[in-house]
Amino acid sequence: MARALKHVLAIGCSAGGTEALRHLFMRRIVPENVAVIVVLHVGTVSPDILLDFLRVITNCPVNEAESQEPILGGRIYFAPPGYHLLVSPEGNFELNVDDPVNYSRPSIDVLFESAAEAFKEKVVAVVLTGANHDGAAGAARIMALGGQVLIQSPNEAEHPQMPLAAMEATRVKKSYFLNEMAAALEQKGLIEKKH
Repeated sequence: MARALKHVLAIGCSAGGTEALRHLFMRRIVPENVAVIVVLHVGTVSPDILLDFLRVITNCPVNEAESQEPILGGRIYFAPPGYHLLVSPEGNFELNVDDPVNYSRPSIDVLFESAAEAFKEKVVAVVLTGANHDGAAGAARIMALGGQVLIQSPNEAEHPQMPLAAMEATRVKKSYFLNEMAAALEQKGLIEKKH
């Protein structure tokens, strides 16, 4: 099932990420051959409120990932709070409570690195606003294995540290304002406007 996916869109964000996700997914859906996997350092935002919010604006299935769950297209998955979310070589989710990475559990690096190993060039990573360096090493790994990385403009990000760290680690020069990023994701067939 997971191997039929054309792309895996892996998104990492932290402080300010809820608003960035709203901007990317408002009135958009996920095609059936694309799975979206998000690690958001939730902080004080209730995961249930966040999931309900995204369900309303996207009209897509939005769920917390569960251990051993197969990754299906047309859906948005979130890492549950307090667990690292990994992608197995078979294309299923795995959860663990290993030590935090970059002071974070779930860690964006953990998701990105495991997705890169499992899906190689099928992975498109998006690094959004955040106040630490989580995601930078994972983004570099995605690129090393043939995937692509899109980074929010540090000038627009509520907290620019995460985009800046990803740009440095990947040597990606281009960054995107959220409206440009949404258009780029549409052009790549990773999201579609809801009719």
